[in-house]
Amino acid sequence: MVTDNFYQESKTFYRPIDAAIRWCGLIQFEAQILDVYSSHPDKLAKLFPQWPCLQINIEKIQDAVRNNELSYGYFGITVSNGTAIDNIQFTVRHSDLRLWMSIRYPEHKPRFLFGAGGDSHTKINTGTYLSLQADREALKVELKKYQDLYQDVLSDLRALGLERKELNDLIKSHSGLSGRSELTYRQIIGALLHLFLSRSPAGKPLSVFESQAAIVDALTVRYKDIPGLSKRTLDEKFAAANRSIQKLK
Repeated sequence: MVTDNFYQESKTFYRPIDAAIRWCGLIQFEAQILDVYSSHPDKLAKLFPQWPCLQINIEKIQDAVRNNELSYGYFGITVSNGTAIDNIQFTVRHSDLRLWMSIRYPEHKPRFLFGAGGDSHTKINTGTYLSLQADREALKVELKKYQDLYQDVLSDLRALGLERKELNDLIKSHSGLSGRSELTYRQIIGALLHLFLSRSPAGKPLSVFESQAAIVDALTVRYKDIPGLSKRTLDEKFAAANRSIQKLK
């Protein structure tokens, strides 16, 4: 059925080549295209002259990113405009790509973004688009503050000489934390969880994570080789952190 294909073709986020394949309606050739593209990303037009829209659509997406029309990130995690990232491997979220295409290419309604026959309810005017962009930029400014704070903390740790080797030695020594220190760490973790899952006064989410489970999944995937970051351990620590925060309310 068409509806089933729509959901199979749709993803949470796309690399430029992923989006271009779907935008061109070439999903049935995806494996073939990606196999060649992985080795020769700069020869797409020459290797597939029968599908010129592939290179054209990739360039449209890259141009939108360069001109701050389309937010981008890494493996679905949005980064600030201007952040250096691989020009081939950067990703754009499904919702951002859909909104951008509604504004810049309203005549285009590719199935992977809009479903069968397009979606008449997705049309928005320029004013609404600019308002959404303003909200997004405000959230990025807020996020930048926390990123700067995080970097300050890292700098302080380095100034104290707590580099990776010292931290590993500390872990291996099995030195127990004092009850007060453990409570402080729990409250810090609980506060960060609450922040990531909160919304701005305008109702916009403050992070890309929609639930605690999503945070756990992201950590276990990205840091799967680090001891102590298993799903079970994270669930237990987060639960304890949440209880610590609840006691303060």
